[in-house]
Amino acid sequence: MVGGGFTGLWTAIIAKQRDANRDVALIESHEIGSGATSRNGGFMDYSLTHGIANAQERFPDEVAILEQLGRENFAEIEKVIREYNIDCDFERNGAIEVASSWHPENYTDELQEDFVQLRDLGHDVVWLDRDAMRSEVNSPVFTGGLWTKDSSALVDPARLAWGLKRVAQTLGVRIYEDTRAVELNDTKKKIEIKTPLAKIKANNVALATNTFKPLLRKVNKYIAPVYDYCLVTEPLTADQLASVGWRNRQGLADCSNQFHYFRLTADNRILWGGYDAIYYFGGQMDKELESRPESWAMLSRQFFTTFPQLEGVKFSHMWGAPIDTCARYSVFWGTQFDNRVAYALGYTGLGLAASRFGGEVMLDLLGKNETRATQTEFVKTKPRAFPPEPFRFIGIQATRWSLDYEDRTGKRNLWLRLLDRLGLGFDS
Repeated sequence: MVGGGFTGLWTAIIAKQRDANRDVALIESHEIGSGATSRNGGFMDYSLTHGIANAQERFPDEVAILEQLGRENFAEIEKVIREYNIDCDFERNGAIEVASSWHPENYTDELQEDFVQLRDLGHDVVWLDRDAMRSEVNSPVFTGGLWTKDSSALVDPARLAWGLKRVAQTLGVRIYEDTRAVELNDTKKKIEIKTPLAKIKANNVALATNTFKPLLRKVNKYIAPVYDYCLVTEPLTADQLASVGWRNRQGLADCSNQFHYFRLTADNRILWGGYDAIYYFGGQMDKELESRPESWAMLSRQFFTTFPQLEGVKFSHMWGAPIDTCARYSVFWGTQFDNRVAYALGYTGLGLAASRFGGEVMLDLLGKNETRATQTEFVKTKPRAFPPEPFRFIGIQATRWSLDYEDRTGKRNLWLRLLDRLGLGFDS
């Protein structure tokens, strides 16, 4: 396995679970869990397709099977967490998608349509009107919400990654940190991976490199690294927490294109992130880009607009990390060298649970196993490729402007309607 994030860890664990005698090695260029794996909001959603609406738009004939596969995948994650006593603050309290006073009215209508669809699919969902929403989490801007009780959980992602590292090592996976893969070649007998200090030869290779430069050049065109930024408050006092409510400790997110995600941590801080997703020209990635004071300042202003009763609360932590964005919002797969190399990429910010499924499917593709998953169009197809620069940068900026316009007016302009027809998409 190349990559020590969630996809690489789950792939290694499942490989050993399937065959304890299999020799499994995982290399990671930095430390296990570095990058977006540990620097995200900790929202674990069982959807494999970044939500029911995206599944219905792109895979309408497979919604039922993808929902079922997502449920089974989520159950396996929870089983491993409990079986191996991974201390990651796992809380299965559901999530609320929130409508606010700054959203156009048709956004609330669409959210109610999602409620009906999820209810008809058998989900445990509750529609919250303004008073019910504010009873759950008190904000003067909240006007309604869709509470999905059975399909998501919250975790501390860094501690989950460290726990999965321990599980992998317990099962016999050999892990090599600070080992960067620089080249991949087919020697006909073996797949060879070059690192700065050694060569590794393997029968099969699973690539789980997220936004980092892929070892297979053909994959580059499908991925756009987008930076996401986040703030965390100091722990709330008992009075401050009471002013917000939040007794059921759900994860929350806006129902807009440019959305915030927010939640309570185990020690009652509020994690607040999202909205200002930034793509840098040429897909640039650099440690310095993880710091963006103007994004943190904007997030801070929006936080206090949402929770004015918390005026004066300080932010103790902040960070940024890249998201592996693709045009269909959800993971995709591919193989090379006669199915001896496989990859899974493109989670677009909702990969905490889907990463396990991504690894499981990679192993099936490498083993040429026909399963319910590998027979779906979801697994067989890829997203549309992004155009080359400078058209990629221009297109993404035009899309960000257009999505902001829709969030303000409720209207999709000509550019967004064109993207809809082409099967492309881009949001935060």
